[in-house]
Amino acid sequence: MKDKILKILRDSDDYVSGEKISDQLGISRAAVWKHIRSLRADGCEIISATNRGYLLKHADLITTEAISDGLNTEFIGRNIFYFAETDSTNNRAKAEHDAPDGSLFIAETQNGGKGRRGRAWTSPKGTGIFMSLLLKPDIPPEEISRITLIAGLAVCRAVGNGAMIKWPNDVVIGSKKICGILTELAAEDDMISYVVCGIGVNVNTEKFDDELAERATSLLIETGRKQKRAEIVRKILEEFEVLYKEFLQNRLDNILPEYEKRCVTVGREVSVVYRNKSVSGKAIGVTADGALIVDTPDDKITVNSGEVSVRGIYGYI
Repeated sequence: MKDKILKILRDSDDYVSGEKISDQLGISRAAVWKHIRSLRADGCEIISATNRGYLLKHADLITTEAISDGLNTEFIGRNIFYFAETDSTNNRAKAEHDAPDGSLFIAETQNGGKGRRGRAWTSPKGTGIFMSLLLKPDIPPEEISRITLIAGLAVCRAVGNGAMIKWPNDVVIGSKKICGILTELAAEDDMISYVVCGIGVNVNTEKFDDELAERATSLLIETGRKQKRAEIVRKILEEFEVLYKEFLQNRLDNILPEYEKRCVTVGREVSVVYRNKSVSGKAIGVTADGALIVDTPDDKITVNSGEVSVRGIYGYI
């Protein structure tokens, strides 16, 4: 019902009376007011005026209807699970792993979001994108990390504004993080049961606390204007599907040139944990398997995953 009221307001260029909404939907005026309050709590700017009704000034929702409207994909995001609040969308995707391939799990806010190595991921209501894709690829488990790479490239394409990839699982603008990606899998006897690719994007966050301010940014901070999150979600889904289908057919062969071009790690001095010790060198490329190539004083090494500090990013000097 709330979505129906929102559609009525969206379709009107002027005020819509509560009586008209009530008659059109067959609900009481009190129920209309209750749903208007709920829409406001969700982030919709709705003006009310005596004897005129309600006028929608701005709506930034990531509901099923808001995302599906205009989505141009074959299967990615065609089945949507929306949560006003949840612990984490990755957990919800794992709990519903029998859902169709490409299902999207998205929440307005998370109270248990996490990044790599169990770090907390801040998920304030109405400001970010907190989503996970349930995937069922027919590939060996050792290739799963490459899905993280194509997710990062999809986000870069979708958000623009000079976004780059910090290998392997962050997207940055300038020297600050705007997106984190967490990919998890379930496998048995070297066969993948399912993969969950979690993506968190800072969209309309106005400011970060002191601990995060030097490391994090948002599209609002970078552009000076609020963004429509549903539109960004659609773009991410569309770009992801193009890259994912290419990956399933040809792996990273045709994707790698663009990835390296958008990878801020390549060409910079890095510090990596390699064979249980810290090693410094220059990142010079990414292999066809998605590993980072680092030229150290002793030798060239390939790093498949782990902690990688990049000079000039996140305060690493």
